[in-house]
Amino acid sequence: LGVEAEGKTVETIEGMAEGEELHPLQAAFIDHAALQCGFCTPGILVASKALLEKNPDPTEEEVRYWLAGNLCRCTGYDKIIRAVLDAAAQMRGAA
Repeated sequence: LGVEAEGKTVETIEGMAEGEELHPLQAAFIDHAALQCGFCTPGILVASKALLEKNPDPTEEEVRYWLAGNLCRCTGYDKIIRAVLDAAAQMRGAA
């Protein structure tokens, strides 16, 4: 509920980029063609960002578990998972 956000910071997809520079997750989603209709993309990106802030080196299984609450009917998730893992590696400097 909206009242639960009172006094808290609400992060949205619009706040992920730094000016004109996309967040590494946003860039990875484009590079991996990990979006189609765009309906689920904001939720998946924000959830993925939260995961990488908590665990900068997740396994594929951890990414799948973390994103299990996000429904995507278009992509089949494989490109999404690859994009998150690629962004994680890039953010760690391992890419």
